[in-house]
Amino acid sequence: MDLAEVEATARAAHTGQTDKAGRPYAEHLQSVAEGVRLRGGDDEQIAAAWLHDAVEDGKLSHAWLEEAALTRRTRDIVLAVTKRPGEPPEDYAARIHATPGALLVKEADLAHNADPARLAVLDDATRTRLTAKYARMRALLGLDAGPDAGPDTGT
Repeated sequence: MDLAEVEATARAAHTGQTDKAGRPYAEHLQSVAEGVRLRGGDDEQIAAAWLHDAVEDGKLSHAWLEEAALTRRTRDIVLAVTKRPGEPPEDYAARIHATPGALLVKEADLAHNADPARLAVLDDATRTRLTAKYARMRALLGLDAGPDAGPDTGT
């Protein structure tokens, strides 16, 4: 699948879904994909960004992912950033670190999730809970290590 096909598939899979602020979910996917591109990600990472929530949200199955005309690396990144029920955050972060290219996708996802403009429309309790959740995940992933840490391009 080329990037246009991946984008179309992701948009179709998430049709009718909205984010916590009530916005079309495809806006989040587009922002994450663009965030990956701006951070120097390659086409495999951008494809994974478009699909990063599809399996987790039950929009596409594991079987679909394994059979899709995607590279093994793209599939691995999608699976790495797919949270598993009951999984400790430390295990989730370790899987992301162990998968080449996944950290950049998760970094772009967290950046969009924690965007103050997105959080501002949420109620105080939800905003506080999510802000703490995203900060903890950034810390577990080492994304707050400073400017010398550099991006993970997975190469």
